[in-house]
Amino acid sequence: MEERKGFGTNFGFLMAAVGSAVGLGNIWGFPNKMGASGGFTFLIIYLILAVLCGFIVMVGELAIGRKTGKGAVAAYHALSKKFKWMGWMGILSAFFILFFYCALGGYCIKYVILNVGDLFGAGFGAEAVYAAAGDTSKSLGDVVFNTFVGSSGEAIIFGLIFVVITMLIVLGGIGGGIEKVCSVGMPALFVMLLICIVRACTLDGAVAGLKYMFVPGWAVENGIIAEAPDFLTVLSTAGGQMFFSLSLGMGAMITYGSYLQKKENLQKNAILIITMDTLVALMAGLCVIPGRFALDPEGALGGPSLLFVTMQNVFSRMGALGPIFGILFYLLVVFAAVSSSISLLEVIVAHFVDKARDEGKGDKRKTYTLIAAACVGLGCILVCADQLGGASFTPWKLLGLPETAIRTWNDCWLDFWDMLSEGIMMPLGALLMSLMIGWEVGPEMVKAECEQSGHAMGSYGFFKICVKFITPLCMILILYGQIKEFFF
Repeated sequence: MEERKGFGTNFGFLMAAVGSAVGLGNIWGFPNKMGASGGFTFLIIYLILAVLCGFIVMVGELAIGRKTGKGAVAAYHALSKKFKWMGWMGILSAFFILFFYCALGGYCIKYVILNVGDLFGAGFGAEAVYAAAGDTSKSLGDVVFNTFVGSSGEAIIFGLIFVVITMLIVLGGIGGGIEKVCSVGMPALFVMLLICIVRACTLDGAVAGLKYMFVPGWAVENGIIAEAPDFLTVLSTAGGQMFFSLSLGMGAMITYGSYLQKKENLQKNAILIITMDTLVALMAGLCVIPGRFALDPEGALGGPSLLFVTMQNVFSRMGALGPIFGILFYLLVVFAAVSSSISLLEVIVAHFVDKARDEGKGDKRKTYTLIAAACVGLGCILVCADQLGGASFTPWKLLGLPETAIRTWNDCWLDFWDMLSEGIMMPLGALLMSLMIGWEVGPEMVKAECEQSGHAMGSYGFFKICVKFITPLCMILILYGQIKEFFF
């Protein structure tokens, strides 16, 4: 049987794990949700949930992965046969997320090219696209985005380019592909973020964006949102954002943990991953929200429109340096998306590669990576062709529902896959994992695995209480809130 290769250094693991956690949700989701859900109050709730749920689930997943040395399906099967199906739920979640993640990653690549075109005054720049459209009733960002999304063929091409990039990195394996890319890319992402933050926060009017993000009640008092959300809504919003952002409940941390050396400190790594991910989310907010309030005060505050309409308007209104900052910004977004997509594809590939190796069939990484990437490509094509709900085969239309029945989950294929993964499978997976550790396998398993590094699990008492009682209760509330948000 061939040796299963893992991370060469703890730094490489840490950068890969942080890269998995840092993604599009940090950039377009966290800042807006924080501002619309009470500002600093939301941040406090988010941090409390990160301690009571995020830390517990992450340590649990890393311990499961390292103890078994297997991907999600085999890891759950090794611990308890009745929970084997949970690993398959993680693989399905990874597929569903990749369907829309690769489409959006392709959008980001296109926007790097648009800003390169603006920098050199070329015919493929955003300014040229806007001029060719001849529609001055809408902003440049609106026209460029609608033109691109409405051209399904072009969107599909860029989405598939992103799939190929993800596939090539995963083909390199953990040490030769994922670790190398993340060890260089994550520090570069931090540097690019800092540069963009300095520019965004020094724009005239940027202070309003900071108030929106951090001052409780400011968004309501200034008419940005109609009314403050209730506590359960804030709790579910913060919880959903946390699980999606930290890559929990979908097998990514189990898979990465399976490649981690026994000498590494799981508790310390979990704390560092959560801290760095939250820091990037806050930094992303300081990058995009002040710019929106300064240069596009009527622009969107979240979702794809924030990233591709509002931010493009911001860069187009910065003057001569705008395209340079646009290139930097969209490059960092591309890497944030890539670092997450490779972890998701690895969740899928690792299971089948491990299975083939255990059966004595050798290393089948190339074969299974190509097959998985092809499946992801098909899902990506569906999302791109859907034109974010503008096509004739959106979920609600295929189901024959009237327009009055349109909800978040059936509005477009992007939201449909998001609903299945972030809305249901991820919080449900985290809930069941905490119940398995708390009541089936026993928290002592996690303690024993953590102490393999030679460091005592000082947080064991806290971990035991949380994994048995507090985390499952929080997860039930979060899951309820997610279902309410998507379906009602």
